[in-house]
Amino acid sequence: MSKLMMVPVVLFAALAGLFAAGMYSSQGPELPSAFIGRPAPAIDVSDIVGLAPLTDAMLRDGEVKIVNFWASWCAPCRVEHPSLTALADEGVPIYGINYKDLDRNALSFLGELGDPYLAVGSDPRGFHAIDWGVYGVPETFLIDGDGTILLRMAAPVTQRELANRLRPALDAARAAN
Repeated sequence: MSKLMMVPVVLFAALAGLFAAGMYSSQGPELPSAFIGRPAPAIDVSDIVGLAPLTDAMLRDGEVKIVNFWASWCAPCRVEHPSLTALADEGVPIYGINYKDLDRNALSFLGELGDPYLAVGSDPRGFHAIDWGVYGVPETFLIDGDGTILLRMAAPVTQRELANRLRPALDAARAAN
């Protein structure tokens, strides 16, 4: 085989390796959030009958907490649910905002997978999510006791993301609080 005939094979192998590395690496760069270090937008969501209602005062109660935007139709939300449940089992306050979803579907989702949220609000048209800079679900925010946004994750809270990003930020926020 001549060296010239090997060029396409080598190029294909290099490209395939690059794609594989990208698929198995950690989350890549995400759009920056202008809200980091600023107060969380006021909560103005609808109640879901049967779930504890989410209020704005909950964000500014002196405790470090997580706010998670999710939906029953969101496959990555199912993927992250065990991680959120584990955090809730550890005593981390987690508040949910159900995004562009029907209340009955949200209740069914939580009935099937468990409810890690201390309180939940509904954002059926997605207008409240705009105030937070959310462009898709799931998105998760780490909030300090004063209601300041410390971290935004625009991806599912997988075990890797929990270990590499959320848990270190959570531990640092708790130490500072």
